[in-house]
Amino acid sequence: MHYETKIIEDPDEVVKEIARLTASSNELLTCITSGGMQYSYNHFFEIKKILLEKQKKGEHKGIRYVSSINTDNAKLARVFLDAGIQIRHVKNLPPMSFGVSDKEIAATIEKMEGGRMVQSLLLSNEPAYINHFYSIFQELWNKGIDAEDMISNIQEGTDLADIEIIRNPREGLERAWNYVKKSKHEVLAIFSTANAFRRQMQLGLLQLLKEATVERGVQVRILIPADKLINDTIEQAAKICPQVEFRIAEENLQTRITIVLIDKKDSMIIELRDDTKDSSYYAAGLTTYSNSKSIISSYASIFESLWKQNELYEQLKIHDKMQHEFINVAAHELRTPIQPIIGLTEMLRSQIKDIKQLELLEVTIRNAKRLMQLTNDILDVTKIEGKSLDLKKQEFNLNDVVINSMNDITLGRDFLKNENISLSYKPQDILIQADKGRITQVISNLLS
Repeated sequence: MHYETKIIEDPDEVVKEIARLTASSNELLTCITSGGMQYSYNHFFEIKKILLEKQKKGEHKGIRYVSSINTDNAKLARVFLDAGIQIRHVKNLPPMSFGVSDKEIAATIEKMEGGRMVQSLLLSNEPAYINHFYSIFQELWNKGIDAEDMISNIQEGTDLADIEIIRNPREGLERAWNYVKKSKHEVLAIFSTANAFRRQMQLGLLQLLKEATVERGVQVRILIPADKLINDTIEQAAKICPQVEFRIAEENLQTRITIVLIDKKDSMIIELRDDTKDSSYYAAGLTTYSNSKSIISSYASIFESLWKQNELYEQLKIHDKMQHEFINVAAHELRTPIQPIIGLTEMLRSQIKDIKQLELLEVTIRNAKRLMQLTNDILDVTKIEGKSLDLKKQEFNLNDVVINSMNDITLGRDFLKNENISLSYKPQDILIQADKGRITQVISNLLS
C-alpha cells in the first residue's frame, strides 16, 4: 500500500477529498468547531445519511462527533443527533479540527465560521497519523458530555457544568493561576497549609495578586492556616500586596486541599500530596476544575463562614486581652492598699492588750490576708492564661512550710473554738527543690 501525506489548498478539492474520505470509511470520528458543524452539514450530510443507513444494516461502525455545543449550534446538533450521529460536548477543543476514519485522516486549523469553505487541508493515510488522531479523539470522547444533556440544559436556560480532573500537577497549578490572571471581580482562596502558600509565593503568586488588585481592582481574600512562621510570612506578603486581605486560620483547619474561587464562576481544587516538598509541582496532586454554580456557591459559603469565624476569633482575642489587662491592673491596685493595712494592723496587735479589741483586730488581719491571697490568685490566673507564670526554684524544708501553714490556721479564732478539729504532725526534715511560695499556696489551700 502506498502511504502519502499531502496538503490540499483548493477549496473545491478539499470538499471532494473529505467527501471521498467520508464515503469510503468503515468508521468516522470527527472533532469539529461550531462553524465546522455547519460546513459538514452543507457539504457532507447526505453522504453521512447513507453511512448511517449502512450502520443500521451492520455495514458501518457509525459516526461520532466531539464539538462545543452552545446556543448557536444546538439546533444543528439536534439535526445530527436525530439522524443517528453520536455527539459529545467538550468545552475546550484542540486548536485543530479533524476527521479520522479507519483509512485516513483530514485536518485543518481553520475555524470554518458560519460554514465558511476550508482553504487548506492536511490529508494522510500514514498509520502513525491515523493512530495519533484516533487516540486524541478517544481522549476527548471520554471527557465529553452527552450532547443530549447539553442541549436540554440550553433549552431550559441552564448551563451544564463542566467538571474536569487534571492529573498533571504542573498543568493544574498553571490553570489555576491563569484563571487568577483573568479575574475581573473577586478571588477567594483557602490554602491547605502555610507551606502550600509559601511554595506559591516562590512561584510568583504575589505578583499575580498585586496585578489583580492594583491594575484591575479585583478584591482578593486569602485564608492561611497558622504555623510557627505564619506571622512573618503574612508580614512579607502584605508588604508586596498591601491591598490583599490575608487572615490566619487556626492550625487545626489545615486540610489536604487548596481551594481557589475566581469571580464565583470557576473553582480550582488542588490536592496536597506531600507538604514536606520544596516544589509545588512535587507537593501537589490532582486538580479538579468546575464551573458548577452549586459547587462554587457551596465552597464560597464555606469560605465566608471561615472568614467570619476568623474575624470573630480575632475580636475574641482582643476582648480576652483587654479583660486580662483589666484584671491584672485591678489585682495590682487591690494589692497596693492591702499591704500597709496588714502591716499596720499587725503593729497594732503587738500594742493592744484588750482581748475584745484583739479579736476584732485578728478578724481584720485575717480578712486582709484573705484579700491579699485572692489578689495573688487572680494575678496567678492571669499569668497562667497569658503563659507568663514563672516558677522560682529553690531548696527548702517542706516541713517548715507545713508547720508555718498550720500555725497560720491555728491562729484563727474559728478554728480554736471548734473542738472537733485537731492537728497533729511528726516533724521531719524533707528537703526539696521547688518554688517555695507556690508550694506554700498549695499546702495552705489543702489545709484550709
